[in-house]
Amino acid sequence: MTETQFWQLVTRQSPDESQESLCERLKAALEPMDDEQLKAFDKLFGQKMRQAYTWPLWGAAYVVTGCDSDYGFAEFRSFLISLGQEWFERIIASPDALAGLPGWPTVDGYAYPFIEDYDLIAGQIFEDRTQEELPFVPSGSVNPAGKQFSTRPKDLKACYPALCKLFPL
Repeated sequence: MTETQFWQLVTRQSPDESQESLCERLKAALEPMDDEQLKAFDKLFGQKMRQAYTWPLWGAAYVVTGCDSDYGFAEFRSFLISLGQEWFERIIASPDALAGLPGWPTVDGYAYPFIEDYDLIAGQIFEDRTQEELPFVPSGSVNPAGKQFSTRPKDLKACYPALCKLFPL
């Protein structure tokens, strides 16, 4: 599986595409793949999740939604991956660039940049098919990379000026 193929599979069709639609579409695309293709896809997904495991990105998630758990941050990173390669790389380089998104998925009128279990779809298909789990790939670091963000409003406004304007603290 190439990176191009990976990004074609995971990228949402519109900024506000629902979590359910996105997961159903990915599952339908992955089900016909053979076991080796599923392993390759899962490996790439894991690499992107690890690349996004940074304190600066977690700070951006905190500004947007108050994200304060590892589980929530994993769902947020899945959302970042669903934005596609261009947005993913832009936001990795500068988390405040997230404020430039043309639209957000919402729940009850609030931005909801999370996708539950998006990172598990390939593994679920593989396990249903083989009764085995996908090979374990170490996640790398125990803690996010970079310097931990401060939750003080003054510090958040300095680090994420565009996001704080869009999502007032």
